[in-house]
Amino acid sequence: MSDVHAEIREFLSSRRARITPEAAGLPAYGGNRRVAGLRREEVAMLAGVSVDYYVRLERGNLAGASESVLDALARTLQLDEAEREYLFDLARAAGPSRRRAGKPRQTVRPALQQVLDAISDAPAWVRNGRHDIIAANRLARALYSPVFDDPHRPVNTTRYAYLNPAADQFWRDFDQITHNAASMLRLEAGRNPHDPDLITLVGELSTRSELFRRRWASRDVMLHRSGVKRLHHPVVGDLDLNFESMDLPSEPGLVLNVYTAPAGSASADGLALLASWAATQEAEFAAHDVAAQSQRPTIAMPESS
Repeated sequence: MSDVHAEIREFLSSRRARITPEAAGLPAYGGNRRVAGLRREEVAMLAGVSVDYYVRLERGNLAGASESVLDALARTLQLDEAEREYLFDLARAAGPSRRRAGKPRQTVRPALQQVLDAISDAPAWVRNGRHDIIAANRLARALYSPVFDDPHRPVNTTRYAYLNPAADQFWRDFDQITHNAASMLRLEAGRNPHDPDLITLVGELSTRSELFRRRWASRDVMLHRSGVKRLHHPVVGDLDLNFESMDLPSEPGLVLNVYTAPAGSASADGLALLASWAATQEAEFAAHDVAAQSQRPTIAMPESS
């Protein structure tokens, strides 16, 4: 995202290349087309702009494009909701007066942590746009214990997915997880292209993971609001959990994730077992801390004369 104009070029051309004339409702004459997907002239015609103007847009000059033009491009290129959002973010990023967003939060208010802790029967945690887990309840820490056990900080699910060799054992849908993670990060890069920690994370993943480089180069973007996570926990085994991701209006940029299982299902039994294991682990840690403090040597203070 260091060169927004280059990103605009690649994004628009990649979306144009996937639309066939038939899919756009255009007649296909002959079988000798020199480009994959639509030609620039065809996009311009369908979007209701001149060819010269569209060529300028695809070269990266989205700054100043009106909302109606962006809407027409999104409709012509058959962009989904996430892609449309990304297009508008790129247009804002290309403008000369783009105000840099603040650095994503790394902590939550105590009241929000209390909300997480009050959710006792479901894993619940808060993440930022970089996928750092910045707050969690006890059951979420237990569920994601392999991720929390990774020594790198801050705890980051995408970094774990791509750089920890055990990740493909933790996520049973590993290919889908890595695709989703890269697509969500690219969407975040459009929203906040100047976040230095995001730039560092993408740079590290690009350097160390060939899989991430391939995922990132696809320029796919996506929203990830609900679905099913298929995990293999090292203590309780396989879990199929429904998840909901909710933006927090009081904490812009933060997302609340909650995982649940249908009552009476094997996964619900697994969550109950996980909760029992988590409580046992917490009690053992507390007992260890008490024992360690009791064994500390005391220092006798000299009596005052």
